[in-house]
Amino acid sequence: METSTRSARRAGSVSTGRGVPILAPAHRAALDPALLDVVEYRKSGLSVNWIVGCPLDCGYCVRHLFGNFDMKVPRALVDDRAAFDLLVNHRFFQPGLTPVQLLNRATDPMLPPVKPHTFAMLRMLDDAGLDNHVLVITRWRVDEADCAALNELRNIRVTLLVTHSGIDDARIEPVDSAVAAASLRTAFAHARRYRVILYWRPIVPGLNDSDAHLAQAMDLRAHAHAAVFTGLFYRAQIRDYYQQHGLPEPYPQTARRKVFPERLEQRILTAESAVGGAPLLRKTSCAVAYAHSLADYNGHVGVDELCDICPATQLDRCTRDRTRPRDGQVAAMAAELGGRLVGIDSHAVTVAGLDEQRRYLMQHTLGYQVHDVAKPHHRHRHGRADLGWPAPHPSARETPA
Repeated sequence: METSTRSARRAGSVSTGRGVPILAPAHRAALDPALLDVVEYRKSGLSVNWIVGCPLDCGYCVRHLFGNFDMKVPRALVDDRAAFDLLVNHRFFQPGLTPVQLLNRATDPMLPPVKPHTFAMLRMLDDAGLDNHVLVITRWRVDEADCAALNELRNIRVTLLVTHSGIDDARIEPVDSAVAAASLRTAFAHARRYRVILYWRPIVPGLNDSDAHLAQAMDLRAHAHAAVFTGLFYRAQIRDYYQQHGLPEPYPQTARRKVFPERLEQRILTAESAVGGAPLLRKTSCAVAYAHSLADYNGHVGVDELCDICPATQLDRCTRDRTRPRDGQVAAMAAELGGRLVGIDSHAVTVAGLDEQRRYLMQHTLGYQVHDVAKPHHRHRHGRADLGWPAPHPSARETPA
């Protein structure tokens, strides 16, 4: 019996058709307007989401935030060519520089009906001669034919991030994690032109943080070029879903950022030190950069508490590539985008009046962290919620996000 029995039983069957129909106008009108924005800037790059709908039913899915969780059958907002045009003509897209993510918001790019569209987009980007990073995140099946197709790409820098949690409560994650583990092994065994990341997430205390869970993830690092570990987005919409379905609530309150308690991180780092394998990193872009032997395009190297687990070769690579930007250059860029420069230090640029998309544009252009003065990060929990961490000392350095 194949490992996805639990998924097939609980998540429902997945169509094996070759194409995803365009969503009817009446159904488009019912969608959250945010879902209709095909290209959105996120920290790991311009995110292209021209297909929505997923049957995998992961209880913590960000689709809750868009009121789209009940849409199980994938549908396209535009065709593949139109999505490609929207990306490469986007006002923030920079050839050779801007990282790109495919279908990471409202579906899984490797679902059978979605996969042809994923590969069509990859081929168009490659045929255009672009050498941008392209991230494909999946928890579904990757087979040898997929690997062969990825190896045929010659220009774009493709990273396949295989999401694995080890969660065995089918009420929260119906998809058996053995599916992702098998995909990871297959993808890594056949990787030539692309790179493979173990995307270990979400890790939640009391749910998938037992010694056995940690050991399983540590062993999987042998089948990846790098690994990333991270926590759970626990927003109000996700909490509401947990409460409505009688699921065990992971935390007593919600948070804007991912929740990842200090004690859990220390247990993971202790476990890692006892086992060999691909390096374990805190940030997605760090792992992607390491896997491709490049400097981190998000400039995290200035935030030293993130880098204390990085391989020395990567730390040296990022340090050599990093240049502190000039005040005048950054001030002009911030003003042009509608904000203002607050300051620049050895860790980051700090700005005011800019939303995330414009800050990420600056960050990728400069190769330097760009933070919002109104949303400070506390030392040692950079980019994480304060839940599960001691209150920062008043004199402790804060790096605004």
